[in-house]
Amino acid sequence: MTRLLTLPLLLVASILVPPAVRAEYPVELDVAFTGGTGTGTFAPYYIASNNHGVVTQASNTLLGVKLGASDNLGKHWSYRWGFEAIGGYSSSAIYDRYDAAAGEWYENPQHPSRIWLQQLYGRVDYRSLFLTAGMCNSESALLNNRLSSGDMTEGPNARPIPQVRAGFNDFQPVPFTNGWVEIQGEISYGKMADNGWLKSHANLYNDHVCLGSLYTYKRCYLRTKSSKPLSLTVGMQVAGFFGGTTTTYRKGEVAGVVKHDAGIKEFFKMFIPTGGDEDYYLGSMLGSWDIMFTYRLPKGAGTLKAYLEKPWETGSGIGFLNGFDGLWGLEYKAPRAGVIDGVVVEYLDFTNQSGPIHFDPTDIPGCDFPYHTDGGDEYYNNYTYNAYANYGMSLGTPFLRSPIYNVDGFMGYVDNVVRGFHLGISGTVSSRLSYRVLGGYRKGWGSIRVPRSESVYDTSMLFEAVYKPAIKDKDLTITARVGFDRGSMYGDTFGALVTVNYHTNLNIGRK
Repeated sequence: MTRLLTLPLLLVASILVPPAVRAEYPVELDVAFTGGTGTGTFAPYYIASNNHGVVTQASNTLLGVKLGASDNLGKHWSYRWGFEAIGGYSSSAIYDRYDAAAGEWYENPQHPSRIWLQQLYGRVDYRSLFLTAGMCNSESALLNNRLSSGDMTEGPNARPIPQVRAGFNDFQPVPFTNGWVEIQGEISYGKMADNGWLKSHANLYNDHVCLGSLYTYKRCYLRTKSSKPLSLTVGMQVAGFFGGTTTTYRKGEVAGVVKHDAGIKEFFKMFIPTGGDEDYYLGSMLGSWDIMFTYRLPKGAGTLKAYLEKPWETGSGIGFLNGFDGLWGLEYKAPRAGVIDGVVVEYLDFTNQSGPIHFDPTDIPGCDFPYHTDGGDEYYNNYTYNAYANYGMSLGTPFLRSPIYNVDGFMGYVDNVVRGFHLGISGTVSSRLSYRVLGGYRKGWGSIRVPRSESVYDTSMLFEAVYKPAIKDKDLTITARVGFDRGSMYGDTFGALVTVNYHTNLNIGRK
């Protein structure tokens, strides 16, 4: 056992302890204070969204500390590590919960932890490959993370999941294509760490809760030669849950407990489907087909992108049978900072997913109806695993209202039959002042299995200003955000948030 531990310990020591030949070890430090309040129960949609799940409540007073470093380990080798902890006060939301023993409902106030670990990870790169272990904030690999409404499969909306991830650190040329085809891909396995959140927020009356589930994500993109004025990127993202224990509740009583397998066989099946109907039901599999055209305008006038992320939950979605469902977007990026240096316009549609009604003409002798219907996409919801979320926030697009907003304690997506649009604009007023404006409208008709009798809607806006004061030898950034929601989906809310971030470099050791 001692010998087995020696190599990992030496590797950790080589990363965390500076080499003897170097007297200083540079570490980056960020200290951020965030304070804000609002009129609703939760922060306005655009303040909470695509912010790694840090701010969700109406009122917050938070202090964050972030540390990180990177260095070369030798020829072709490099590493980096990061740590981030956040603590402070956030207001509570009152959820409904059922007491089976008393046979009655009661109020269940909940708020984020007063202190939590946001990030803790280590990463090693060798040539074009990387390996990461721990919790690290996710970003969309395809979209503009500041201006887009959010990635369909994996974006910056929720807290990170503890996982091990490996892949190409960037697009790499495919052999024998003379540089005309490039490839990028990743795969990860992790374990959900939000058991406590689910236990404290679920109403324990209906539906189900899965604890201890495992998570997997993989992606593969192919891109034509990026040095050309026009290039095409196409590929797929796939995510899913497996393992864990699902408890189903019916009117407050436990109706069933199922422990899911999580052996080597299941790890392999979540990586490479092996055929058979079971693969449609093994775990909560979902993903998106992603397509992007990138065009560099003549004379260095900027870059245009047109893209589609088409979500799927079953074979109908994979086979492009769900109509116009997806994220349809256009992006313009200016060649340099200016009054308007970035614009994103997106249309989102989730109204064509297959429903729960099944019909097979072969079941009825003599039936001459030539078609059969089956499937049940139910975007981001699953019949036995939790909704596609972490700590209540969507792991994919926040455009579908995340489970955290369901104060009735239902831990799924109430509205996943939704249609709407999104707009994002950014600009630079001066060397010290920049801005961002986000806005959108959506209309929802409930879920595919539980449609609403009346539709709901929402209009949301965000105005953000980023200012860097001229303070000698001080790297200080002040970010102010004002947002609001209007409508019946999130309610009428207003909120403001200010973050003051101080960045510095620490040199550990003596010169």
